[in-house]
Amino acid sequence: MAKLRFGAWIPTYAWSGGKSDPGNVKRIRESIEKCEKHGIDVWVIDHLLSAPGLYGNAWLEPLNVLAYAAALTRKVKIATGILVLPVRHPVVLAKEISTLCHLSQNRYVFGVGPGWYAREYEVTGSRIEERGKRTDEIIEAVTLLLTKANASFSGKYYQFSDVTIEPRPPRMPQIWVSGGSRVPDPGEHDVPVIATTVMDRIVKAGNWLSRCSGTQDWVKRDWGLLQEHARAKGKDPKKITFGHCNFIHLVDTASDEKAKQQSKAPFIRTMGTHRSYEHLQECYMIGSPDRLNERIEDLRKAGLQYLVLGPVTDDPKQIDLMAKRIVKQF
Repeated sequence: MAKLRFGAWIPTYAWSGGKSDPGNVKRIRESIEKCEKHGIDVWVIDHLLSAPGLYGNAWLEPLNVLAYAAALTRKVKIATGILVLPVRHPVVLAKEISTLCHLSQNRYVFGVGPGWYAREYEVTGSRIEERGKRTDEIIEAVTLLLTKANASFSGKYYQFSDVTIEPRPPRMPQIWVSGGSRVPDPGEHDVPVIATTVMDRIVKAGNWLSRCSGTQDWVKRDWGLLQEHARAKGKDPKKITFGHCNFIHLVDTASDEKAKQQSKAPFIRTMGTHRSYEHLQECYMIGSPDRLNERIEDLRKAGLQYLVLGPVTDDPKQIDLMAKRIVKQF
């Protein structure tokens, strides 16, 4: 079985309260530098606004952060995990990505998804009901713009003619598509199943980043359904990369109970109080390193090839612990 590869969601938290913390910037920098040292790819989360249905805060703008990461790294990949496409315009986004590819020597990975938080669409001029079709149009339009001069596109939501983006990267960045079952919150549109349209998008891209807002069993169930869907579409499931993302707080202890106790406050600060800690433990990587490695091994045996872990604090030592207690085991 192939070696498991790792990325880290850099803790680019825009902590609630509205104030900029210079210490946070220093810790983000140290986290990025530690990823480079340990060979862990740099991933960033995208949320335009605080999303109280799931999180207790927002995140810094991801493409700006990755430009910063590009200057601090030379080897590791830099990735959006995931970029909420419907809140962006494809021509502007293509220019941003082309610039990022240029600055990073083409290490950028285009992780995408439709998002889920209705308010983010409202304030940027769209509706949550349009998110899937807008996502597909943007992927198609950005791919055209990054691979061809004088590109034209005519979709339901986006249209442009004879547009040339320069400099274009030597190849289209690898596309990773997020999606999967999620425990829905009241008033939100997500459901505890993976949608057919999402599976279509994943199969076409060939790389899947499964969500952490369901349960581990749901992730494995979704992977089985996705493989069946690929076969029905005439694509070899072995050509689809199975990735997963999850939040984590590492405590260097053999005691699972102690790790859970010490993880509670960091998780609640990041996730908010609208879900119980028991609920958070169903979805996220909470427990001793040995217990977490058991969960990861369970996913690896199911076919997992790439894992993105996101510390729920901005303490750079979490990256060191990830390398020592998790990455080295795989």
